[in-house]
Amino acid sequence: MQCVKVAGESVTPSKVVCIGRNYVAHIEELGNEMPDQMVVFIKPNSAIGDILRSQVGDEQLHYEGELAFTVRDGALAAVGFGLDLTKRALQGRLKEKGLPWERAKAFDGAALFSDFVPLPPEPGSLALQLLVDDELRQSGGVELMMYKPAAIIRELGTFLTLEDGDIIMTGTPAGVGAVRTGERFEGRVLGEGETLVTAAWVAQ
Repeated sequence: MQCVKVAGESVTPSKVVCIGRNYVAHIEELGNEMPDQMVVFIKPNSAIGDILRSQVGDEQLHYEGELAFTVRDGALAAVGFGLDLTKRALQGRLKEKGLPWERAKAFDGAALFSDFVPLPPEPGSLALQLLVDDELRQSGGVELMMYKPAAIIRELGTFLTLEDGDIIMTGTPAGVGAVRTGERFEGRVLGEGETLVTAAWVAQ
């Protein structure tokens, strides 16, 4: 079972719950329809990894930087930076056929995370930045989300049991793209203008 670090301790999530299409600009950049309800999909524990790959087999991977939260006692407990890795071409073929996304989203190593740190006093100020080779590629946060973190956890609770340690990924702002071998990715979580946690990976 794969673990993440929460406030310095190893925690084993049972699952990663992902919110799709939560930023209008990202919906528009991929040409997707605006959803009339929250889009939810799940990555298994085995999707959690620590190696940023540029491809799996002959399939190019795309990156999506996200604010991620761990759960404790049914509430959001800590925040970190997450990279949601996607087989974009495969996802497009699956969507065209009306099929589920798991083959494109839930493969081994499809979710990378920084350490998680306790929530700041004002979670509404949380934002992320993703830099690739020191170039800012993605920037956004709670203020741009269609569904804010509090609304996400309420909605998930209507149909899904969230266990201690589970991770919620809250969607990605505009700026997604292909991962290329040798690129250096640095993800940051900001709160009230200050950097709360960072993580870096070099694509293999």
